[in-house]
Amino acid sequence: MTAVPDAAVAPGDAAGSALRRAEPAGPGRRALRDVLGRYASGVTVVTCADPHGAPAGVTVNSFTSVSLDPPLVLWCLALSSRGRPAFTAAEYFAVNALAAGQRDLAARFAGPGDRFQGLATLPGPHGEPLIAGAAATLCCRRSGVVPAGDHLVLLGAVEHHARTARRALLFADGAYHAGPPPARA
Repeated sequence: MTAVPDAAVAPGDAAGSALRRAEPAGPGRRALRDVLGRYASGVTVVTCADPHGAPAGVTVNSFTSVSLDPPLVLWCLALSSRGRPAFTAAEYFAVNALAAGQRDLAARFAGPGDRFQGLATLPGPHGEPLIAGAAATLCCRRSGVVPAGDHLVLLGAVEHHARTARRALLFADGAYHAGPPPARA
């Protein structure tokens, strides 16, 4: 196996700059976040009903499809998230892919306070709150929880889904962006 130096430069290559050793803490943490931020991701609000029926929700951009057969998705939840007890107990959750005009909801579900106060939601098939006006929605049965560093990876079997003609909300380089128009609605 070849060792990777702390810095390697190849003129004109895709890296475009020196490679750095990944550091989970300390001064290199910000640099790693900046590198990871170059990858544009969709912005979702994942919701569920806790064991007492109260709604829970969190902004997530670490969401991806896993499989079409069977239909599976995953998303990551910080161990420190105040929503962790609700999401690890709930059998069902909904992934609401936010529309470009829903930046305020991304901030609301990332911050403190009652995230559902004054927010109109629709009931999902199993009581999970659905965000009105989302670009797309997936209603899932939780099929696994995998510890991964300072996060949990939650797997979901997609049971219902819908999409709209709204542009999706994207996040890249520390800022929100409107996605392209849908190819078909």
